[in-house]
Amino acid sequence: MNKTKIDLAILLPEVPDVRDACVERLQQLLSPIRGIQQVHLVDGDRSVQEAKVCLHYDPSVVSLSDVEQKARAAGARVTEQFGHIVLPLRAIGSEDLAHRIEAGLIALPGVLSASVSLPGQQARIEFDREKTSNDAINQAIREMGYIGGGRAEKSKHAKIGCCDHGRDEDHDDPKGFLARNKELAWSLTAGLILAITWLAARYLGLPRPAAIALYFLSYGFGGYDLASHTFRSIRKGRFSFDIDLLMLLAAAGAAVLGQFTEGAFLLFLFSLAHALEHYALGRARGAIKALSDLAPPKARIHRDGREEEVDVEDVLIGDVAIVRPGERIPVDGRVKSGRSAVNQAPVTGESVPVEKDVGADVFAGTVNGDGALEVETTKAAGDRTLDRVVQLVEEAQTQKAPTQEFTDRFERVFVPAVLIADLLLIVIPPLFGWWPWSLSFYRGMALLVAASPCALALGTPASVLAAIAQAARNGVLIKGGAHLENLGTVRAIALDKTGTLTLGKPEVTDVVPAEGVEERELLRVAAAVERRSQHPLAQAVVRRAEADKIDLPAASDLESITARGVRSSVDGQAVEIGSLRLWESGSGTVPASIKDAVKKLQDNGRSIIVVKHGERFLGTLGVADEPRANVVEVLNRLRKVGIEKLVMLTGDNRGVGDAIGKRVGVDEVKAELLPEAKVEAIRDLLTRYQRVAMIGDGVNDAPALANATVGIAMGGSGTAVALETADVALMGDDLGKLPFAVTLSRKARSVIRQNLYISMGVIAFLVVATTTGIFGIGLTVLVHEGSTLIVIANALRLLTVKDSTAE
Repeated sequence: MNKTKIDLAILLPEVPDVRDACVERLQQLLSPIRGIQQVHLVDGDRSVQEAKVCLHYDPSVVSLSDVEQKARAAGARVTEQFGHIVLPLRAIGSEDLAHRIEAGLIALPGVLSASVSLPGQQARIEFDREKTSNDAINQAIREMGYIGGGRAEKSKHAKIGCCDHGRDEDHDDPKGFLARNKELAWSLTAGLILAITWLAARYLGLPRPAAIALYFLSYGFGGYDLASHTFRSIRKGRFSFDIDLLMLLAAAGAAVLGQFTEGAFLLFLFSLAHALEHYALGRARGAIKALSDLAPPKARIHRDGREEEVDVEDVLIGDVAIVRPGERIPVDGRVKSGRSAVNQAPVTGESVPVEKDVGADVFAGTVNGDGALEVETTKAAGDRTLDRVVQLVEEAQTQKAPTQEFTDRFERVFVPAVLIADLLLIVIPPLFGWWPWSLSFYRGMALLVAASPCALALGTPASVLAAIAQAARNGVLIKGGAHLENLGTVRAIALDKTGTLTLGKPEVTDVVPAEGVEERELLRVAAAVERRSQHPLAQAVVRRAEADKIDLPAASDLESITARGVRSSVDGQAVEIGSLRLWESGSGTVPASIKDAVKKLQDNGRSIIVVKHGERFLGTLGVADEPRANVVEVLNRLRKVGIEKLVMLTGDNRGVGDAIGKRVGVDEVKAELLPEAKVEAIRDLLTRYQRVAMIGDGVNDAPALANATVGIAMGGSGTAVALETADVALMGDDLGKLPFAVTLSRKARSVIRQNLYISMGVIAFLVVATTTGIFGIGLTVLVHEGSTLIVIANALRLLTVKDSTAE
């Protein structure tokens, strides 16, 4: 028995995820072929780029070339028949509306699956090309009123890079505050009218007809959005049973029974929850655009003996891009000529600029230093590292969590079951002569109140809002209930190094003077020269000298030796400062003691600065990005609340990573990681621990944040992309709030479960009591409202949660 491996990306170039149904279709086509004994995936969890199809075959029956030919033919057959597209949508503000769009898409002939991403504001669709097409699906989306287009029309699979996101000016949010927040304004208006009416009726003797009129006005403001979506779906023939419909009927039932306050209050809270969800999702929609803006839209290209500026989409592999000092690099490529220090923090997360010489790789979106570079393009727009970051974020945002899928299934069963049961209760007894019509209708209305999930609908949102409010009071921004619940389930946490575990600001950590030289002399000369430079390491030296209150002499003009160091003069003698490479050209023999000091500091993860004044080497300075002051304590507190694994992820080299990891006390260090590698690290942790949180602050962390169960961003120094992609933000850069957030999340999950048990138990009890006649409407309403008050009071307990691990 022999076996061969073929890249999945070669067989199915359009499939975005190894879990896609087309992968199973490919295996089903290959398995029955004579001579092929087994077909399975290897070398990849979710990454199509790394996954391979492993085929076990009998060489006496079928040859290797035939196996490979048949595999390619099967892949081509699947690709030809099944298409995958990602369509941008107009602002979708609720889960129920997303469900309606999914249902409408799945109902289209030829559409096999559809998933709407609220954070990404896009729909991922799989379809049969023999029955429908991109254009037909686009047209259907437009007819639904949720604009598609752009992205899918570019490519049948919509593998789009950061330069094309299907932008449509019609999609931009209105500029006015009220126009952008109409749903929130209407909800708050409903609540204000409800409060005024209730107070006036209770304490000022407002006549009941006037009160009823005002309650109906509150109904109008609170239920308008729910009713408009429901009636629009009905008009277009896409009626669906959902929680929105049940809320409307529950409010109507309350009105029929004369409980106008309850109905108005229900619509107010439900519409408020929708409005807040819509607001939070609006912020998340900026993530991909922020990623796109990192790379310049144009590149300066050397063609036909002259320079010309072209759109970055028109840059071809092999073109030479000219990058001036201080500019962002527009392409992924290899340095053809020039030397410079490049700030790669936006993409790789490295804490200090990286020296680039001829032959070194550079990435689009990174910032060039003081030297000019000529970069030969190795990847076209759409395949660059930054483009893959965009794609990874998009793919993660369109994948639904299992909890969400379970909730969807529950809603599809619960809502129609309640409505059918109520209708049967009203109709069946009179038909058989068991009850008169008046009694049957009375009990049917009582059942509608009893079964309306007021406590069920309010218990979880109230718990979520209370927990989010308490988190905000303590400097933690949680972007929604799902993220709140998920945070309490995590078993492992991955932490980015730069700006998360460390301060993100290099500082002088070691001053190693040469024999016969004092520390102050070493710092005096070094800082005098370095204060004329804007390099992060130079500024660290100046800060150290200022902290030691050292008077600095004047230095002459600074001469930069690209990627090696600088030259100047102090007190009439030449000064050379840089790495050991500065003296490789023969401008002086480096003493063995200096080389030993450099090696020792490098082994400890330090960036090195060697200082020579005149003919003397003054010594060596070690610079490092220092850990946050409380990081060791925070990690210990995380273990105390039950986190099993703490892993540090960094784009820095292994020496720096291991040194910082040892100092802070993480369980594992993964170093030299590009964004894609960070994603793979997260996926590996997900395989081992199922629930994983990722904490980061940079653009390079965005894909990992999106793929983790919960993405957590450092709120103060975190980039806009990390903050928008993340589910939780630690405001004020206070990592010490993380154990509190985990503790609060776990208590919130406990309260949510308690509220579910209470509300479902009361509903079950009242259903029996109302249908048997044990309870009338009045007692039903009393118990029903009592259960609502109980779950809300239980939820409010979360406002008192403190961080017990800090005691």
